Amino acid sequence: MSEFEQLRQKLTEFGRERDWQQFHSPKNLSMALSVEVAELVEHFQWLSEADSYKHESEKQHAIAEEIADIQMYLILLANQLNVDIKKTVEQKIEKNKLRFPIDKVKGKAQL
Repeated sequence: MSEFEQLRQKLTEFGRERDWQQFHSPKNLSMALSVEVAELVEHFQWLSEADSYKHESEKQHAIAEEIADIQMYLILLANQLNVDIKKTVEQKIEKNKLRFPIDKVKGKAQL
């Protein structure tokens, strides 16, 4: 069993033990995910590009926790919708290789 699958099972069990699966509809998980992404964005709001890389350890920890919250909601959402995250990400990377060939996009921000 992969580490990712172990994490998915651990997260699923955590919710099951608390009887939270009743609240984990795709709609609710998507909404919760949106809130967590907004909380992550708050840490970077009004910073310059350069300052967005620099954080004291306390702020770095808070950012890491928001990223963890986002990842947990993504795992739960994918689980509810029977989406294999690893497989789908790999497929999307291959699709993007075709969509964004190196010789046409390297070093460019626009398409």
